[in-house]
Amino acid sequence: MTRDILAEQRDYYAARASEYDDWWFRRGRYDNGEEANARWAADVREVEEGLVEFDPRGDVLELAAGTGLWTRHLARSGRRVVAVDASAETLAVNRGRVDVGSVDYVVADLFDWEPAEQFDVCFFGFWLSHVPQARFDAFWGLVRRALRPDGRVFLVDSYAGDVAHTGEPLGGELERRRVADGREFTIVKRRWEPDALAARVAPLGFRLELAKSGHGHFLYGGGA
Repeated sequence: MTRDILAEQRDYYAARASEYDDWWFRRGRYDNGEEANARWAADVREVEEGLVEFDPRGDVLELAAGTGLWTRHLARSGRRVVAVDASAETLAVNRGRVDVGSVDYVVADLFDWEPAEQFDVCFFGFWLSHVPQARFDAFWGLVRRALRPDGRVFLVDSYAGDVAHTGEPLGGELERRRVADGREFTIVKRRWEPDALAARVAPLGFRLELAKSGHGHFLYGGGA
């Protein structure tokens, strides 16, 4: 069943590629009004500034690179970025946004993909919440194999308390989502508290300093 849900999740993000940026920039059906949008924008700035402070230099691996909202920042500081995503549709948007020679694009399912090299930094934005419990440890094993011995991790994702513009909860770790044309998909969505996530990955060999953004939209931070 998990494999079927993950396949449906891939289909969802392919279908959503053309509208994903509307969610990020609070446009159209994602417009919550001036005040709410301003709070969202403030949290976006906070996380972006946190990433600048983290300073992701060297060879950077971006997992679930999506439409390039984070790739554009990583490309400014990293010597080279390898951007991996299961959706060719979202990576096409990414290429149009970033368009620099230092970014290599790889279309691959992260649950089946294996890195052929090691990196200084591994970044993933709004991906960990889509990793089911059954695949959680294996995913962090992938991250470890992708990193050099002194490599670092930075992540940003949905905060546990932020449920704005989400789909219909189906119980457990599943949620039903609808795209603009009315099609519905079932996906995995697991929201984390900073301390709970840090404690969960510590036995896997990661020491992360994580925080909630000021207005409670995001969980973010990094470490080794």
